[in-house]
Amino acid sequence: MRRFCLKNTGISDQARKTMCFALERNKEFALYSTPMNDASPTSQTSPSLEPSKSAPSSLHGSILIQRWLEVKARIERAKVLAHRENEVVQLLAVSKTFPLEDIVQLKAAGQKSFGENYIQEAVQKIEGAAHLPTMHDTQWHCIGPLQSNKTKWVAQCFDWVHTLESLKHAQRLHEQRPAHLPALNVLIQVNVDQGETKSGVSVQEVLPLAKEIMSLSRLRLRGVMTMPDFVPHHDQQLALHEKGRAVFDALQMEWGHALIDTLSMGMTQDLESAIEAGSTLVRVGTAIFGGRA
Repeated sequence: MRRFCLKNTGISDQARKTMCFALERNKEFALYSTPMNDASPTSQTSPSLEPSKSAPSSLHGSILIQRWLEVKARIERAKVLAHRENEVVQLLAVSKTFPLEDIVQLKAAGQKSFGENYIQEAVQKIEGAAHLPTMHDTQWHCIGPLQSNKTKWVAQCFDWVHTLESLKHAQRLHEQRPAHLPALNVLIQVNVDQGETKSGVSVQEVLPLAKEIMSLSRLRLRGVMTMPDFVPHHDQQLALHEKGRAVFDALQMEWGHALIDTLSMGMTQDLESAIEAGSTLVRVGTAIFGGRA
């Protein structure tokens, strides 16, 4: 069995750039089935994907929208406290494990960007969303760890990747990004708290990796992402986020603000300190969707 993403000729490139097909049928997302001859000389072996995570029941729409509005209000208050009223801080709604129905409701309310961790689950949602006119300009962000056997699906189906941490994965994403799609937006994940078991490159490794990524035409380096371990006090959070900001500033000095424009930093529990430190994008799941099973 094989999954792959191809250009959807029934939807304009500007409206929705990809269509994700699956050989096995999934009724919930109405995935199309396409026969393929395994003996075909053009067929290639593709890695299997992990089983989808079971999605909790959809929230009542009014509760979901109320939570989303509360998070947006938190962001605006944090901007005022940080004297950043005239700057844009984007909200990425982290929708992993939650159903497409919730995403559609938030999109109708004005939320455009959604973050997903689990590749098969995300591919199913992207496929389901591709058939809905209201979802045509949705931005899909991969915020989960990259694995070599999953880079194909990430390259073909996502608009953004936040977790790039090796030249090997950068090269694979570059090679596997379809030519008809825009360059894949990528962020380098930086391990700002230097945890030995944490994902991300060290601060010292960022600039050399960035230079390599800049040479890959199917990728567009936009900045950095950090995800330090949670610490309870605002000052502690701020100190960690300022390390991420320093890396971001260094990249901007090298390539300019026009190219390096995204600092993905801050989640439900620490978005205020992240915004104070200069985050341009916060990733919020729990405060919008609630706890996960």
